[in-house]
Amino acid sequence: MIHRFIGASARFAQNMASQPVTWSTSAIKTARGILTTAQHTLTVFGLSAVAMLALLYFRPEFAQRVSSFLSPQTRTVAVLVAAPEKSAAVHLAAAHGSDAIEIANGDDKAARPTRQQKYVTDWLSRRYRVAGDAANMLVSTAYSTAHEIKLDPLLILAVMAIESGLNPFAESPMGAQGLMQVMSKVHSDKFEDLGGRQAALNPVANIRVGALILKDYVKRTGSVEGGLKSYVGAGAADDDSGYGSKVLAEYRRLKQVAIGKNVPIYNVAPAPATTLAAKSAPAPAKADAAASSVETAHGATQSGETVAGL
Repeated sequence: MIHRFIGASARFAQNMASQPVTWSTSAIKTARGILTTAQHTLTVFGLSAVAMLALLYFRPEFAQRVSSFLSPQTRTVAVLVAAPEKSAAVHLAAAHGSDAIEIANGDDKAARPTRQQKYVTDWLSRRYRVAGDAANMLVSTAYSTAHEIKLDPLLILAVMAIESGLNPFAESPMGAQGLMQVMSKVHSDKFEDLGGRQAALNPVANIRVGALILKDYVKRTGSVEGGLKSYVGAGAADDDSGYGSKVLAEYRRLKQVAIGKNVPIYNVAPAPATTLAAKSAPAPAKADAAASSVETAHGATQSGETVAGL
């Protein structure tokens, strides 16, 4: 009996001694499984984060969508702020006809530096032999001014190109000054908040005043062509001696440049079928008279309208 009791006690003690070892082994295996799972999970999350960062870096528009989705209040405020500007553009377009629609809508993208703006800057720099940094400043100013006053920036740049060849210090014999050849004596009131008449040779001030004058003429006449005719001082004349055609031709070229087309920096015109003698003949005096009349028109007042430029 005693021997049986001793034997049972020994077996019980042996079983009790073996249990902690089994529990410890199981715990270790479980811990290892948890750590392995955690390691794999972190690896997956890490790779996903890297992939997401790469996607956001190479696809900025996707990042904007995510931002808008995560903060809908900001998106709502942005829409509310943009709404009055669009309403003003629609109102201007309705008031001044189809020609003014393009200018009224003018492109809100002008407020943001874009690839379009870079195309235009590079082309104007090469065409008018202006340093790249200077051309960038002029184009940026034209775009920001156009966005503010709701006018097509390419139209402003076309006027600048024809009026002064992008020379901010240009001055005509009649006293028209700067990039947009504004008569500072006539429009001195418009320069009051920009530093006075001496600011006419300041590129930023000159672009702003010239653009405001141009917009006013477009609104008065109801068309771009009519606005350009008044801008050159030929509002009451039968024609503007080709000024409007030159500006609109440059405007069309700039529109092609803006969408990435390869536009020659020199005007390409078909060669006229004339003889060598005709080519070497002096220009008719009538051309000089026409040029003189344009120059005189820039400084004159037509039908009570103040002259915009040249």
